[in-house]
Order: sequence, then structure tokens, then C-alpha cells
Amino acid sequence: MSSIAHHFEEGGWMMYGILFWLIIAVGVIVERAVFLYKSSINKEVFLATMQKCILAGDIGRAIKLCSAANAPLARIVKAGLMKVNRPDAEVQAAMDEAALRELPQVEARTPYLALLANLSMLSGLLGTVIGLIMAFGAVANADASTRAAALAAGISEAMNCTAFGLMAALIALMGFAALNGKTQGLIDDINGATVQVMNLVVNNRSKVNLQG
Repeated sequence: MSSIAHHFEEGGWMMYGILFWLIIAVGVIVERAVFLYKSSINKEVFLATMQKCILAGDIGRAIKLCSAANAPLARIVKAGLMKVNRPDAEVQAAMDEAALRELPQVEARTPYLALLANLSMLSGLLGTVIGLIMAFGAVANADASTRAAALAAGISEAMNCTAFGLMAALIALMGFAALNGKTQGLIDDINGATVQVMNLVVNNRSKVNLQG
């Protein structure tokens, strides 16, 4: 731990800028991971349950199950089922409206991780350039006896900034890749499931218990 603190101190003031981007990136990763985990449900099990309820005409039970699931997919399907006694176009419109509310929340903030990775890398590069400028400036103004030490200190600052910037960028990029994949998978599940539920409603109008 003391070694990490020593390298951080040697990196100069730009290390604090990189640390700032890293803290934001870690915060986004944690918040998005928790949100996406809570928003995920087993699509196959959910669809099987919806199919069973719709074929039985028990829309009331389907709506209750959607409320209990408390996930974007369930809320979108619930919006359509609430309009099941209306024409098909209104059922579809209700699900589309719910999707417009839910999908931006699913996609929110994850793209910032790519930006934070670039900012971390560029901050590290800036720290490297500043460190080298200071190193050569110190060498030019130093005595022959202290020239080597001044050059080593400047290069150490530059390399520490480079390493820390790359580390922060890697963390942000790995978080972006993982969360973006999870986000796209969740969106694909939502799009596929809503279409299947809509088809079930349209094809089984005669079995739907409107009173339910």
C-alpha cells in the first residue's frame, strides 16, 4: 500500500485528475451493474407464464405477475395487458409508450464509460508530457551533479502518470464492454418478449377473459 502511495505521489498533480475520472467510472459501473441486475428476469420463464395466463384467459393474474416482477420487461408487458380489452393498435401503443419510458433508463450512463476511459488516457498522456517538459527543463537548469537526479525524477513522474492513466482507462473500458453487452441483451429480451406477448394477445382474442 505504501508503494502505491509512493508511486501516486511521484506522478505529480495530474494523478489527482486521473483519480477523479477513475472514481466516477467505478461509481457508474457499480450503479449500472446493480440496476441491470435488478432489471433482469428470465425471459423464457416469464413468457411461458404469460402464455399460460393468456391462453387461460386470466389477464388479471398476468397483470399481477407483471407487477410482482418489477422489471422493465414486466412493466412494458403490463402496460399492454392493461389495455387488452381495447383494439390491438391501442395495446401496441401502450407497450410502445411504456418502452419509451423504460429503455432510456436501461441505456442510461453506460456510454459515459467510454468517454471516461478516453479522459483517463488523455489525462495520463498530458501528465506524461508535463513530466517530460519539467524533466528536460530541470536538466537544462541543473548542475552537472544533480542533472541525472532531475532527469530521473521527471521521467518517473511521466511514467507513473502514463501507467495510472492506462490502468484507469482499462477499468472503464472493461466496465463499458461488460455493461454494454448486458444492456443490449436486456433490450433484445424486451423487444423479443413484447412482440411475442402482443402476438399471443392478437391470436387468442377469443380466449381472453375481459372481466379478468
